[in-house]
Amino acid sequence: MNADTEQIERLARELEQAELYEIHLRARIVAIRDELAAGHASRALSLCNATLNEIDNATDVVAPSPSATLDPE
Repeated sequence: MNADTEQIERLARELEQAELYEIHLRARIVAIRDELAAGHASRALSLCNATLNEIDNATDVVAPSPSATLDPE
């Protein structure tokens, strides 16, 4: 497998991971909105805090590490 093919496959995997992460975050937002709509502000805040912690812990999805970036040519 050549370097270009490997980069394309890696980028495709990263894109797939990012899309799954987006779906997950959207589901969390819906859950937070549902709790707010039901008048459960403390539950909504708890879910929001948990989601923010997940975002902080998922930096490899949000911002790939330098080793995962493309090499300039």
